[in-house]
Amino acid sequence: MDAKKVRVAIYTRVSTEDQAKEGFSLDAQMEKLKSYCKARDWEIGGEYIDDGYSGRNLKRPAYHLMMDEMYKWEILLVVKMDRIHRNSKNFMLMMEELKKNEKEFVSMTESLDTSTAMGRFVMDIIQRIAQLESEQIGERVYIGMEQKARTNGGVLGFNIPYGYDYIDGKLQINNEEAIIVKEIYSLYNEGKSMGEISKMLNSNKISTKKGGLWAKKTISKILKNPTYCGYLHWEDFVNKSDHEKIICIDDFNEIQNLISNRGGSPTKKLEK
Repeated sequence: MDAKKVRVAIYTRVSTEDQAKEGFSLDAQMEKLKSYCKARDWEIGGEYIDDGYSGRNLKRPAYHLMMDEMYKWEILLVVKMDRIHRNSKNFMLMMEELKKNEKEFVSMTESLDTSTAMGRFVMDIIQRIAQLESEQIGERVYIGMEQKARTNGGVLGFNIPYGYDYIDGKLQINNEEAIIVKEIYSLYNEGKSMGEISKMLNSNKISTKKGGLWAKKTISKILKNPTYCGYLHWEDFVNKSDHEKIICIDDFNEIQNLISNRGGSPTKKLEK
């Protein structure tokens, strides 16, 4: 690549908290970047400035404009890596986007240049560290949730089931939805299939929790969910909860028998 023909996108950012810090001003960043481009005989293809925006999220107009205008430049240049992102996940997503579009990234202060073999090696190490960090966080979260499920249960990050709302840290019955839950159990007990029940609900213009259409799988989840009997479950752990039940245990267990008799895969029956 002829260095004289390289077009560079200069990105500068300063947050409200950064504005009082010496060396982080937009003018100081811009002066350093322009001098760097002049020293390397690079042509400036665009100047993108986010004034008063945090690097921890992506809600930055100049950043989005720059990424939309990739056709104007070959290299993205910043003074320091934290000027472009303070969130490692967002940084890695950006690097994937740059790589997909055959663009390079240069951080002036860290001497990181992905157009060089050493720069690509360093970036590979950074990506592997970020991946390791992400996987370790996931493992710690899983272990914490498993321990909570083993001991006292509690809401463990599942989607709030149809028939309930989540208010002040507890499940509370949604009366309108609870009527539909009872109707689903009643219809299945009367011999209706899960597919037939979903069609009936859709034809009556009754929407799901998220406002969508009912499907056989959705009905199956409701019929197998012990939450409706006053329990909370996470994977293989089922714990008694203090939230109000919609379906009694006997009716729930009978439904599991029916599912089994009809060739389905019921969930584990509950003990009183």
